[in-house]
Amino acid sequence: MSEARQFCTFHVGDLYLGIEVLDVQEVIRRQEMTRVPLAPAAVSGLINLRGQIVTAIDLRHRLRLPPRAEGSRPMNVVIRTGDGAVSLLVDDIGDVIEPSPDSFEPTSEALSEAAQGLIRGVYKLSDRLMLILDIDRALSLDPAGTSGRSAASEPHLLPG
Repeated sequence: MSEARQFCTFHVGDLYLGIEVLDVQEVIRRQEMTRVPLAPAAVSGLINLRGQIVTAIDLRHRLRLPPRAEGSRPMNVVIRTGDGAVSLLVDDIGDVIEPSPDSFEPTSEALSEAAQGLIRGVYKLSDRLMLILDIDRALSLDPAGTSGRSAASEPHLLPG
């Protein structure tokens, strides 16, 4: 990792996560969601984003964290994939930051296999650590996050 990169940051539970800005389409407040019968548990539903139907994936579920507190409303980080836009439901949005490339370290083997599958590495910031989310695996509907199939590519999840 020799060149500087910018990251959109957000919080899920007590985790501080980031994804590359180039993958982010937009960040929006809570949207009305339509539940999808028989959808995998990580799929919270579908949102209508200016006429585009977007699948919403709950990162709390993907990261095996407890559900949001009653009345707490998630934010949407809409990302671009090869299959179209997908929304990641997060607890709170942070800033766009550009950490020093020298502060990056790959994922530690001390992490659980599930965490290693979803986290690409860590940036050491002055006041905390930022975990870099592996978008492809976070969108995978395989519980281990390793199948490579994203929610956007699942034909039964998006109307067509």
